Formats: sequence, C-alpha cells, structure tokens
Amino acid sequence: MSLDLQTKALLDYLASLGTPPLETLTPQLARKAFQLPRGEIEPVGKVEDRTIPGPECDIPVRVYYPKEPQTSFPALIYYHGGGWVVGDIETHDNICRALTNLANCVTISVGYRLAPEHKFPAAVYDCFTAVEYVFEHAEEFQVDPTRIAVGGDSAGGNLAAVISNLSRDKQKPPICFQLLLYPATNIWGEPTPSMLENAEGYFLTKGTMEWFLTCYSNGEEEDKGNPLLAPIFYENFSGLPPALVITAEYDPLRDEGELYAKKLEEAGVKVELVRFDGTIHGFMSMASVIALGKAALEKSGQALKAVFYPIKSPIK
Repeated sequence: MSLDLQTKALLDYLASLGTPPLETLTPQLARKAFQLPRGEIEPVGKVEDRTIPGPECDIPVRVYYPKEPQTSFPALIYYHGGGWVVGDIETHDNICRALTNLANCVTISVGYRLAPEHKFPAAVYDCFTAVEYVFEHAEEFQVDPTRIAVGGDSAGGNLAAVISNLSRDKQKPPICFQLLLYPATNIWGEPTPSMLENAEGYFLTKGTMEWFLTCYSNGEEEDKGNPLLAPIFYENFSGLPPALVITAEYDPLRDEGELYAKKLEEAGVKVELVRFDGTIHGFMSMASVIALGKAALEKSGQALKAVFYPIKSPIK
C-alpha cells in the first residue's frame, strides 16, 4: 500500500531539516543527531536510574514501575535500537513507559556499551549480564523470576533474539517471551528484497545499515556466520520462548524479521508475526506523531500481558 499519511508527513519534515546521513558523521555527532519526536512524557508509577555490575564496567539501567503497587511484577528487559552505535536509555524512554503501563510490568531498559568504541560482542555480554542479574536479584527489583521477558527494537531486537538463544543454550535464566520489534537478524546475509526496495528514502537506509555493521563488527571472516551477531544463522530454533515479531512495510529490515519469525514457527515455537503496512522502520518510537506506532505499542503490550497474566480456565 502507499505510505501512511502521518508517516509521509514525518519523512517530509525530516527531509526538510537537511540532517546529513548518519554514516557521514562521526559516531559522537551521529548520537546527537539521533533524536526522534517524543511528545509528552507518559507517567508511570516510579522510575529509578541505577547501575548493575557488568563484565568490564558498570551497566546503566533505567527501571520503570507500574502505577499500581504490587508485591511482585513480571519484568521486561528492554534493549534499545540504534544500530549498536546510536540510541540510549533516553531515546527509548517513551517506548519503555508505554510498555510498562500496557503490560503492567517492571521494564528494565539496558544501557549496553556502544560501538565502535566497544565492538561486538560487548553489547551481547552486557545484555546477557543484565538479564542474569535481574533473575538472580529478582527480589531487589520486585520481579517474579519466573516471568521475565526480553524485548527490543532494531539492533535491540537483534540483541533480544540473541539473548533468548543464549539463555536456551545455557538453560538459564528462563525467558518466558521475546518481543522482537523490526529486528535486525540477517546482517551478513544476501540483501533481501526489502533491503533493496527500501534502500533510500524511508528513514533507515541501506547505507546506514552498512555503516552500523562496520562500526559494530570486527571485520573478521568468522564474524560472518556468527549467530551471536546475526541470529538468523542459528541452526536450532527449537525450545526458544514464544515471540511477537513486528515489522513495517517500508523497512529495509522487513524481510529478515519475517524470515526469522518463519524459522521460529518451523521449529515449533509459538510466534505471532504482525506487519504494519504503510510505515517505516522505527515507527514505534514515533508513536506521538504516527498512530500506527501507538497501535503497535498496544499490540506489544497485549502480547506481553497475555503471557505475564495468563487467564486460567475454571476448574470443572
């Protein structure tokens, strides 16, 4: 279908700013340029900024609590997008606030180390450390250790998929659900039709993705088939937690997200794939100006809540 009118208006506005492509900037300047429209700040019950011990340094996390107090909550460990190079806890504050309220869960947003200062697999180590720490210190976070999900958008979706596989392989910590929002899964594979069709003009470009990969990877041949870098290369998808995969029609990453969902389904994993037509990569971060983004957030919240608070059948 044609571009959603709100999406088109945003693209026109961004084009009018004349911001140089991220790949033409230094990582430091690119991070400053990576500011998306946020709108009003959605209130939650409580927000705490803290750190947890990491493999090489402390990892910043932001913890969001629902408005209604409970003794123990389910938890979503969230990994922000930004190509492993840009983005941070602050740029994804709106998504985390919305999911906290929609799913009635504690959301823990992880400020993992960014490339190119910290190459692959630094982000993977930080993200896995975070979910392990929350599981081992569940009481400290008011979290039920049997109801921990992981999620993320774009590069964060990549990390959430990788962490789900790692926790399956290591048999801990248990992950009950994975929320994969337009995830990057096929980094080293052949360009998909959506990567070629949407290479320019739709916010995320093929050139920017190539720059992200150059910054994040080590450029070594063995990286090319490493599933910790590109989870599409995992050979075994069985035993993974159920998933919701959200994609966007005009997103270069559309096809690889949908292929990943297909591989999960073929392995017997319960997965729901939802494509939002007419919109672009990153549209959920733009929910204040793109109604489809709000709808996708609501869909994500519903999926999380269904796993976190299953309806028990009455005893007959």
